[in-house]
Amino acid sequence: MSEPNKTRSINVSKKLIINILEQTILNKSIPDSLGFFQSDTYRFFFLMSFMLEYFEGNEISQEYAISLVPKKFASRIKRLQVLKQAVKLGYLSETSSDHDRRRRIYKPTEGLLNDFLAYSEKISSFS
Repeated sequence: MSEPNKTRSINVSKKLIINILEQTILNKSIPDSLGFFQSDTYRFFFLMSFMLEYFEGNEISQEYAISLVPKKFASRIKRLQVLKQAVKLGYLSETSSDHDRRRRIYKPTEGLLNDFLAYSEKISSFS
């Protein structure tokens, strides 16, 4: 990579890093829903993976939800705890499947969806 291209890439990278930090750990007014999911690596990757699956129109069952992030980030117990805690806090909704009443289906609540969309707009407008 030529020196001017390298310098440009470094500047773009710095802007991206600053924007991400300002929208996450340095953001004092982050909504509680996003703060919950940004509190550790597993939760953050879970949120990103969960929202992508939701936006792609996929039905997200309990087993599917806890399989979204590789096992190396959290034990099965922790993955279930985070899912249940997000439901209890009102960030995810849990309903029974129409086909099998024992199967649980998860979706973001309207509040989380709105917070996530606003976050996405802010973080993608860094340039």
